[in-house]
Amino acid sequence: ERSNRYAGAKIKREMTDYVAWIAKSLKTEFRTPVRITYRWYCKNKRKDKSNIAFAKKFIEDGLVAAGVLKNDGWNDIEGFNDRFYIDKANPRVEVEITELTPDVFAEWD
Repeated sequence: ERSNRYAGAKIKREMTDYVAWIAKSLKTEFRTPVRITYRWYCKNKRKDKSNIAFAKKFIEDGLVAAGVLKNDGWNDIEGFNDRFYIDKANPRVEVEITELTPDVFAEWD
């Protein structure tokens, strides 16, 4: 990605499209502000956590493209949490979206 900007753009497009394809099967829309929890299951500790979590941009863009989120701006995503685990056999990311209705918002503060 760093050696060629076109390669980076291609990776972003492919990952965003992949997330959108998966997210469309959810048939869910969130219209209130949300908080997103990312659970990153990595096969080892070779990559820095910040480099791993960089992928959240692809995920959020895919959720918007699929219509799951209205947008990924300040008014739509209140914040996010990242949790990191090791799973050599099944590396993956799990995404939990919580709508911040007034009662849930009070719990987060």
